[in-house]
Amino acid sequence: MSRINRFKNTLKGLTNAIARFPLTSVFLLAAAIVNAIDIQRGKDDFPKYFLSLIIGASLGAAAQMVYERFFHKRSSGIALNAAAAILTLGYFLIIFPAPELSLEITVRTIVAIFALFITFILIPAIRSRISFNESFMVAFKAFFISIFFAGIIFAGTSIIMGATNILLFTVKSKAYTHAMNIIFVLFAPVYFLSLIPAYYGKSDDAASEEAMESKEEKINKMADCPKYLEILISYIIIPLTAVFTAILAVYILMNIGRAFWTDNLLEPMLVSYSITVIVVYILASRLENKFAQLFRRIFPKILVPIVVFQTIASVMKIGDMGMTHSRYYVILFGIFATVAGVLFSFMPVRKNGIVAGILIILSLISIVPPVDAFTVSRSNQIAILRNVLEKNNMLAGNTIKPGPSISKEDKKKIADSLGYLNRMDYIDKIPFIPADFNYYSDFDKTFGFNQYGIDAEIPKFVYLKLVDDAMIRVAGYDAMASTSINIPGRSGEEEIIGIITTSGKSFTLKKRYTPEDNIIVLVGENATEKISFSSKRIFDAFAESQSGVKDTISLEEATFSEENENAAITVVVQTLSMENVSSGGYYNADAYILVKIKE
Repeated sequence: MSRINRFKNTLKGLTNAIARFPLTSVFLLAAAIVNAIDIQRGKDDFPKYFLSLIIGASLGAAAQMVYERFFHKRSSGIALNAAAAILTLGYFLIIFPAPELSLEITVRTIVAIFALFITFILIPAIRSRISFNESFMVAFKAFFISIFFAGIIFAGTSIIMGATNILLFTVKSKAYTHAMNIIFVLFAPVYFLSLIPAYYGKSDDAASEEAMESKEEKINKMADCPKYLEILISYIIIPLTAVFTAILAVYILMNIGRAFWTDNLLEPMLVSYSITVIVVYILASRLENKFAQLFRRIFPKILVPIVVFQTIASVMKIGDMGMTHSRYYVILFGIFATVAGVLFSFMPVRKNGIVAGILIILSLISIVPPVDAFTVSRSNQIAILRNVLEKNNMLAGNTIKPGPSISKEDKKKIADSLGYLNRMDYIDKIPFIPADFNYYSDFDKTFGFNQYGIDAEIPKFVYLKLVDDAMIRVAGYDAMASTSINIPGRSGEEEIIGIITTSGKSFTLKKRYTPEDNIIVLVGENATEKISFSSKRIFDAFAESQSGVKDTISLEEATFSEENENAAITVVVQTLSMENVSSGGYYNADAYILVKIKE
């Protein structure tokens, strides 16, 4: 009976969450529907709808928390939800004209959702009886509980669909993706919201003392740190963090005048360390054991110098490589972590919400022009490119002149800057780059050198496919098979393509792998080799093909034959791709194999 009651309570919690966060629930349902259509049809614009709806769901949740904390009239709630809906529409109108979801749009959206999530946690603690630490603990537990249950449900659903596929009827692979969509896009967020209590708000001004005591008891229970989590934080995570800190401190002291300032691998490690210290500090803020107290007293003061050194090192790297959006975020986080460490060192733990507010402000700065990560990095890289070109007299007005004899260092700067701008789809925003410029095919003739470096070998890539209207004659052959050819392959191994039976005799068609070839072999009874075909012939025939000049081949060009008194093999290439470099390269093809037995 207790299990039935628990199920009823969970179901009630879900329905209450839907009623409490109506706009968020509508947006989440719409996001799940849009995602389902995208899974089925794969239209390019659907991801834009999906991201917009997720932004709307986040705005709706934050709006509801603002309403509960500072208002009590229903009209205020409607107005806040309307404002959230309008902002969602505005976001959609901003990203919809883009031809595709670029990295810039994706990162901006992720940062915006992160800022809204922190806002969602912070709002109940603004001038409230609870602190940010308690609100953070509630959200922390709710997040991992909802992910855990969603994972269990998805695992169970996958097992059921797998069993159905094996025992009853075929279950399409997209069914798993649809299940994941429903569980993680719709169920998990709603279940997360059902675990968030109604905090203290304006409506409590007229509440009875008994009602307030009941609410306080419920909130305290949900904000309490479970014993297992206290043990995990205090006796496992904190000691491990202390050991890692000691190792990090020794490394910095030993390399402060050398590798520390140029070690790119250390940068993400220090950022991860800073995030760990800040999260653990907030989680441990209400724990009273000795480990937690020592951590709160000591680690913020250790965090500050480490983050300051890391931030200075990141700023110094701008001189060598310029500003990129990733370095912008590393430096911005370094500033935040430094401020957080200082505040944690001197501020009472109940005031940790100030740190969250700073994080929200910095997140918004990083995505709002003109000082956002992408505008700053784009302007910086274009400026570097212009300066190097002007320095070497390669720029006349908005016309670039080739400079094959400039220094290696300047060639690298040009290639790196333009490579970054190309990856970010900013080429069309560079005023002195031709409108039809292609980074891969036009770089050489535009700048007078290769972007991979003066000493680098340029890989030659060729992709070809059989014309669509090719008609393959199979008359006169005993069998036809389809296979793939890969060089280099699994040297010394053999793979059976198929068995051919004719005139009472059995023949085996195989692929034999060598370090530099795939040899197609027809083997008769008693393991007698009847005929062989070297696949390397195919790639040698197209070795002189030019990248991008031609991408289709006729049936005649795609056909290769080998014949003797025992049998004949004809190979017809469907698609072919290869990359030639002196150190090796790779060769791949999909082909039809036609076999004729003469015995």
